[in-house]
Amino acid sequence: MEVKEMEQLRQVEEQVEMLLSGQGSEVMTCDIGLEQSKPATLRRTVTYIVCGVIFNDKEEVLMVQEAKQDCYKQWYLPAGRVEVGETLEEALKREVKEEAGFDCEPITLLLIQEQGPQWVRFIFLAKVTGGSIKTPSAADQESLQASWWDRQSSLPLRGRDILRLIDCGLKYRQDPWHPVTLPLDLSCRHVVQRLVLVFTNADQQMWVLLVKAPQLHLPTAAAVKTHAVTWAANMVVQEAMPSVYYDQYVNTLGVFSLQHNGRQHGKTDGVCFNTLVTLVPDHVQRDEDGEKVECVEVRQPPAVENPRYVWHEIQKQTLREKLLEKIKNTSILPIHSLY
Repeated sequence: MEVKEMEQLRQVEEQVEMLLSGQGSEVMTCDIGLEQSKPATLRRTVTYIVCGVIFNDKEEVLMVQEAKQDCYKQWYLPAGRVEVGETLEEALKREVKEEAGFDCEPITLLLIQEQGPQWVRFIFLAKVTGGSIKTPSAADQESLQASWWDRQSSLPLRGRDILRLIDCGLKYRQDPWHPVTLPLDLSCRHVVQRLVLVFTNADQQMWVLLVKAPQLHLPTAAAVKTHAVTWAANMVVQEAMPSVYYDQYVNTLGVFSLQHNGRQHGKTDGVCFNTLVTLVPDHVQRDEDGEKVECVEVRQPPAVENPRYVWHEIQKQTLREKLLEKIKNTSILPIHSLY
């Protein structure tokens, strides 16, 4: 192996460690999907929703009563669209202030939900830092009032989807299962998925898929509006190893970190999701008659057929152990497709 290539591989492993620690890095290139993707532009090609899960000392959750006609007087978590020029955290603080009267500070992202790059919802766990609760006398077009809900008393909800979000927030408060994760202020033009795509065997050897040019790097794929954001990982695997693609499970386990800036409309409205993805062989194989056939244990990653890609076996034991722990415990910010 050439000295130059060894140095590039060392840099890749350093980048993976950086992502594992919740950091990010500039998106310098997009390897696939760009021709099917438009630059992210709020109000035109993308809609981002922020939602706040906020508890008091009694573990009551902050709720707001809707003023909109289609859900008038129903209750929901403080939530709303990100406006042009806002960061995700700024949007959260504004929505909570407008709808509930409180100043707040985000603690961590709890969950990301998406319906393709055109609609993404960012659910934050947050805490009150000031202000006072909005009363009916302050009712306006944003909300009628706010209240703390004990989750037991009857309350007409706008949607039952928030019950899962509330439960998620309670569980995180009691036993955080992933590190604190907040958006990183790094710009991106498209909605993209950067992949730490790994293959492991029974001996806990681990390989990561890399793109060769212009130098060895982790694959980055643009999300396309006809599929879930995380379908980008499938696009990479399908391009790298087309003949075995349908014999593999491509599983995006979650998000190490996400990058968003939003300051320049149409230029920095994109999001980069730095994700952990596993490639797992489908152990139920069938012959041409549809009958199950016995599978042998797979000890090597599937062969790369596209010369753009290469597998690299991770040599650094501490990095391998960290990744194996993430995979085993799924201790990572979840991203769920609502497709």
